[in-house]
Amino acid sequence: MTKKQLGESVAYLRSKGFDTPDIGIVLGTGLGQLVNEIKNPIEAHYHNIPYFPLATVEFHTGKLIFGSIEDKKVVVMQGRFHLYEGYDLLDVTYPIRVMEQLGIQKLFISNAAGAINLDFKKGDIMLIEDHINLQGGSPLAFKNVAEFGDRFVDMMEPYDTKMRATVTEIARKENISLQKGVYASVFGPQLETKAEYRMLKTLGADAVGMSTVPEVIVANHLRLPVVAVSVLTDECDPDNLKPINIQEIIEIAGKTEPKMIKLFKELIKTL
Repeated sequence: MTKKQLGESVAYLRSKGFDTPDIGIVLGTGLGQLVNEIKNPIEAHYHNIPYFPLATVEFHTGKLIFGSIEDKKVVVMQGRFHLYEGYDLLDVTYPIRVMEQLGIQKLFISNAAGAINLDFKKGDIMLIEDHINLQGGSPLAFKNVAEFGDRFVDMMEPYDTKMRATVTEIARKENISLQKGVYASVFGPQLETKAEYRMLKTLGADAVGMSTVPEVIVANHLRLPVVAVSVLTDECDPDNLKPINIQEIIEIAGKTEPKMIKLFKELIKTL
């Protein structure tokens, strides 16, 4: 990755009308309906954006959408990238750097995750307070990282405390049940064994997924305030484990999604 490549990606999007968005939003698996809330949308498919990776997962549609939500300019990633698709961590996080160069001041992230904490249930929303990186690498581990920011990034509070407090208050006002916890990010694409679920619980994880952490690390590298929520789509109880049903995961994400959209829209109003 070079600054020249980043500049070409940004120049293309500006030529399409992507004009200084306030907020960047990354939508997770089964969580694409927020795009229906965007007014005056302009779309750019990933395969047309210079140096952009291509989404390969069948339920990730692969486009950036610019427009407005609650009178704020937003750029939304409909379809994200994962290590398990064969990308590297620079590919996975490239869109975050592009959105920051476009001008975003805040980053919202959503994902679908499995509940490790057995007090959490399918269909719950979890506000991520901290994370554990189990993906085996860092998106900052490349030779010319110093051209883009500090090599050694403080991760004491990777998720913005002010936005987390606002989301908590919104959930209370809107009567949305909101869990809070630690998100563990693994490589995938296989799901965890019973022994691995027990390990994750021992490590202190409340939920597990295959995304988000690389994007959050890069947001912190760029000093970009970030907030993230997990829609919990399955319960990972090693003593009562059921065979995985991907279609059911997508359906649960879809049923819970309106609450997530409400949280994000109300948060946008406050910014």
